[in-house]
Amino acid sequence: QVQLVETGGGSVQAGGSLRLACAASGYTFRLSCMGWFRQAPGKEREGVAGISPSGGSTYYPDSVKDRFTVSRDNRKNTVYLQMNSLKPEDTAMYYCAADLTGSWPCSLSSSRYTYWGQGTAVTVSS
Repeated sequence: QVQLVETGGGSVQAGGSLRLACAASGYTFRLSCMGWFRQAPGKEREGVAGISPSGGSTYYPDSVKDRFTVSRDNRKNTVYLQMNSLKPEDTAMYYCAADLTGSWPCSLSSSRYTYWGQGTAVTVSS
């Protein structure tokens, strides 16, 4: 069965950094777009990073551009999210997701992603 497990969340002060990891199993990881999404209480789920199967293309919304970096290691079936210069508004539950539709380019729309992890919490204090 498909499984995505996020790790690396925690509490950090504003301006700090965290690195999230998502370990995937149960499908051909190297063929999928991978995405990171977040959701805070009372807010809509927001895509914060996407990466193409080879890792050659990445996608970010303006809210995190130049602060977050997504990468992947297809030998380890793992996708990462490096988060720098964190702000209190980055506080949310962060989810890893896999898009197996085969569509191109990859998307930050949650509707494209079929498989989701349990999430890891990120709290940024001011």
